[in-house]
Amino acid sequence: MKTHDLTHPTNPTPTVSRREIVLGSAAGLLLSSIPFGSIAKSLTQGAQRPPQTGDMKMNTITTKDGVTIFYKDWGSGQPIVFSHGWPLSADDWDTQMMFFLNEGYRVIAHDRRGHGRSSQVGDGHDMDHYADDLAALTAHLNLKNAIHVGHSTGGGEVTRYIARHGESRVAKAVLISSVPPIMVKTPANPGGLPKEVFDGFQAQVATNRAQFYIDLPAGPFYGYNRAGAKASQGVIDNWWRQGMMGGAKAHYDGIVAFSQTDFVPDLKKFTVPTLVMHGDDDQIVPYADAGPLSAKLVKGAILKTYKGFPHGMPTTNADTINADLLAFIKS
Repeated sequence: MKTHDLTHPTNPTPTVSRREIVLGSAAGLLLSSIPFGSIAKSLTQGAQRPPQTGDMKMNTITTKDGVTIFYKDWGSGQPIVFSHGWPLSADDWDTQMMFFLNEGYRVIAHDRRGHGRSSQVGDGHDMDHYADDLAALTAHLNLKNAIHVGHSTGGGEVTRYIARHGESRVAKAVLISSVPPIMVKTPANPGGLPKEVFDGFQAQVATNRAQFYIDLPAGPFYGYNRAGAKASQGVIDNWWRQGMMGGAKAHYDGIVAFSQTDFVPDLKKFTVPTLVMHGDDDQIVPYADAGPLSAKLVKGAILKTYKGFPHGMPTTNADTINADLLAFIKS
């Protein structure tokens, strides 16, 4: 096949077929009929179009001291608000949220300040701020007749919220494996844990929390250190994932908040129906100094004791806990 050097002036001009001329003319007419300004405008609008329905969006509020609080809000109906334990996030309630969503409730859970997807601020990691953040969320969502469920540190958060902000938006309260009345050993609380235990927690958070956040769920948190226990690697990994999402400073200060806060005056202010749920093999918040004492301080509270259940029983024994929660809410 012979080729032509188009750059050489003495070479003959290449021929163009009649068909190519016709097609080129048709294309030219087509292009001339389209306003290029419209094309440019269309392309620009496409690049700048607003998010469509179904696009991912972060639900957040900003507190009066400038902290961004992430939350999940699914469904409709009577609201159930879940407060998570230390050092986790709203994700720790996924099993409960899916269960109650399917039962027709509106389910809400937030990441405590310094935890999960909320701001990793350096201060405000105490029960008063936790309670105020929860109050800001309930006001923002205009929640009424809500059931508040708190696990571990979240139980302390719910307790301080009710005592500090009242029960006008609250229908019922549930404290699961919760830190009230007070965890640390004091003259008034001789059955509490020595302060040195919590000092050890802080030392591990400050120096190697990545390993600490493996050891805790792999051992006492879910009772996986008990003879015959079948550990779930997925549960352990999920605990580690949630913990490492949060800030070390928030987790460090949070240990003081959950261990040294005295909730005795707060519990005495409860008037709403209250359920206290605690496993008698809880190695994190020992049963004898927590659940039974809280139930005695809340007038008319119901105490449900779970034989052999660990601290993380909303995960390891979700079917039982969810069923009992539902029965209490409907009662």
